[in-house]
Amino acid sequence: MHICYMKKAYFNWSSGKDSSLALYKIVQQNEYDVQKLITNVNQDYQRVSMHGLHEDLLDAQAESIGIPLEKIYFPAEVTMDLYNQKMKEKTAELNEAGLVNGIFGDIFLEDLRAYRDSKLQEVGITGVYPLWKQDTKELLREFLALGFKTITVCVNAKLLGEEFVGRVIDEDFINELPDGVDVCGENGEFHTFCYDGPIFKKPVEFEIGEKVLKSYTLHTNDDDNCYQDSKKTKKSEETTIKNYDRSFWYCDLQLKK
Repeated sequence: MHICYMKKAYFNWSSGKDSSLALYKIVQQNEYDVQKLITNVNQDYQRVSMHGLHEDLLDAQAESIGIPLEKIYFPAEVTMDLYNQKMKEKTAELNEAGLVNGIFGDIFLEDLRAYRDSKLQEVGITGVYPLWKQDTKELLREFLALGFKTITVCVNAKLLGEEFVGRVIDEDFINELPDGVDVCGENGEFHTFCYDGPIFKKPVEFEIGEKVLKSYTLHTNDDDNCYQDSKKTKKSEETTIKNYDRSFWYCDLQLKK
């Protein structure tokens, strides 16, 4: 009798739509045994890093999915050195536990994948990318057709106005996006919170709170800036930071009690 063993894995969970669709596809493939969700959390504000989502909504999401969640806490003023150090410690720990495959929802950012894979290789983990190089318009339409529901929680204020945050993604949303904005927000144009769909036992219920515009101060040393814009410019062989995106609209979702 032939026995097929599933590969042990952890999932880099962002709380958004791409993670949700990637996890759905991984479950359908029946090749990987996803034993943990791993999410980066801002320890100063108890919110999902970049997304600004309250930690209790993240917890409710993981509970509905039914996979244990582990969080990596970072200070609000995190540097690349600290980020790399903490991620290396966590991935080494995951490897020790036998979780030698790390799954991501990335779609087409080559530099980001190369960075991830180089860091994972240091601790003996293989990166897995179930959505890689697929057409983002088709992915989003597949996501919606499967019955997933998601809402924008953060948008890049340089590219999108306040009217695009705190909005459920549907055909109208897709059609109203400005030219040059990827429909999946793969270039960081927007981030989402997925609250219902085939990977959830029940919807995560929430209330829409206020919308807030926040701007961030960058580190003087460019190498310390953790979330970098790929469209950097060079001047006298030094990287300038004038093209970084610093302002974002956030929608403060609240878990419905």
